[in-house]
Amino acid sequence: MATLLHLDSSLFPESASASRSVTAAFRKAWEEQHPDGTVIYRDLDADPVPHLDALTASAGFADPASRTPEQTAAFAPRLKLIEQLESADAVLIGAPMLNFTVPSTLKTWLDQVILMGRTAMAEESPIKGTPAYVVASRGGSYAPGTPREGYEYVQNYLQAILGDMLGMEVDFIVPELTMAHSNPAMTELIPLAEASKAKAHEDAATKGKAAALKAAA
Repeated sequence: MATLLHLDSSLFPESASASRSVTAAFRKAWEEQHPDGTVIYRDLDADPVPHLDALTASAGFADPASRTPEQTAAFAPRLKLIEQLESADAVLIGAPMLNFTVPSTLKTWLDQVILMGRTAMAEESPIKGTPAYVVASRGGSYAPGTPREGYEYVQNYLQAILGDMLGMEVDFIVPELTMAHSNPAMTELIPLAEASKAKAHEDAATKGKAAALKAAA
């Protein structure tokens, strides 16, 4: 059976979160197409992973046979996160822009699963080539040609980490202008925001179905 690893990191519940509503649409399409599949879900806001500390980091560089009991205990939760990632046939990540970049909870998860020689910079890494679908929502627009293009540190960062470092196949879904309904200065952008929202949900449903078919083949 195929496995989807689904991570959300928005501060807000689905009713108020653009990224959560789109990841939910993707997951629904996945489950409808592949009802016998497995979904591993983690809400990184409600259930954050611990920050990487020196003991856990040092355990990652040590030979398992030479780890101290303290290193072994510290590394066990990190190993579980890595194994969940390695077991996934596809990864779905809700990554809303927060102060121009990803939420700290998502950054912390990445710090835990990036392990040199195993998940990162490894020729035989089991996650190499795994598709990663990222819902990169944002309140404004940071698309090429916009005034804030240079402040885009979500897609650029995650492409570098997931794609270049971990070797995954990254596909972005970008609902933008999500603040148009609540920011009076953006009122004229509401039609564009609605169009972006509709396209994001359509893309999520299409890509969720396609990902499930590919994983189950």
